[in-house]
Amino acid sequence: MATRFGYTLMTEQAGPKDLVRFAVDAEKAGFDFEVSSDHYFPWLSSQGHASYAWSVLGAVAHATERIELMTYVTCPTIRYHPAIVAQKAATLQILADGRFTLGLGSGENLNEHVVGTGWPAVADRQAMLAEAVEIIRRLHDGGLVDFRGEYFQVDSARIWDLPADRVPIGIAVSGERGIDEFGGLADHLIAVAPDAGLIDRWNRNEATGTIGADSRAIGQIPICWDTDRDAAVARAHDQFRWFAGGWEVNADLPTTAGFAAATQFVTPDDVAGSIPCGPDLDTVVDAVRPYWEAGFTDIALVQIGGDHQDEFLAKAAGPLLEKLRAASPR
Repeated sequence: MATRFGYTLMTEQAGPKDLVRFAVDAEKAGFDFEVSSDHYFPWLSSQGHASYAWSVLGAVAHATERIELMTYVTCPTIRYHPAIVAQKAATLQILADGRFTLGLGSGENLNEHVVGTGWPAVADRQAMLAEAVEIIRRLHDGGLVDFRGEYFQVDSARIWDLPADRVPIGIAVSGERGIDEFGGLADHLIAVAPDAGLIDRWNRNEATGTIGADSRAIGQIPICWDTDRDAAVARAHDQFRWFAGGWEVNADLPTTAGFAAATQFVTPDDVAGSIPCGPDLDTVVDAVRPYWEAGFTDIALVQIGGDHQDEFLAKAAGPLLEKLRAASPR
């Protein structure tokens, strides 16, 4: 299986009409798939946006033709009830003619606190996710579903518009324990770090498929391409310094002000040390390389800056994809 490269529709850094336009241009540029964040808040106020991902993806499904689509990722436990996620995913799969994958995760306080039900401890969040996936699976099987669990109840629910093929599900995990808990529920692995141990654990788990054959391992990496490296570093620091906190911290902070305070001592040099910035495409290739070396089959790029997508897609995306495909396994 050749390594596949994706483009991220970052709902936190561009408005909905722009995101649809970027999606069309990314397909033309040659990306294999597109992932969309699903946020109620941006990470930092300087990003300035947080449109509804499912409306955007519905529009993208009609505006594009071949490119695969995915949520990266949706939390089906607090802001959304899993029965509603099951309905949304089935509808989007029909609109996308089978190109959609439902990416799920246990969420972040930043987005889930808005409905006022509190932020559970991590063990509870993971148990809620497992229960939610079971509900989604049952509803996608068709027929009436009644469910009584520890966290959710479903009464005589049915998805009336189901796609011909079941919606594939990817689940985000951060460690081997997550694979043991969710591997049997997921078709694909989602992870935010190029950890070969996760791939190995997935492949050794009797409940999962094999990465590269039955299952995909999907990662994501931010980049900040610009013809001016100093401008790229400044933009990455302004809008993406939250990335330095790591997911254990990022999952629990509730507001953009909290992320601003938590990252006040992160310097531009710190950001430039972890995110490839500037015009050098070979630097981007070197940053992405650890993912395919770890065994990831799919890698989505996040181009930082909502007002720097058009130039990136028109000038850099094509040459960058050529370099990535030349360097990666086929």
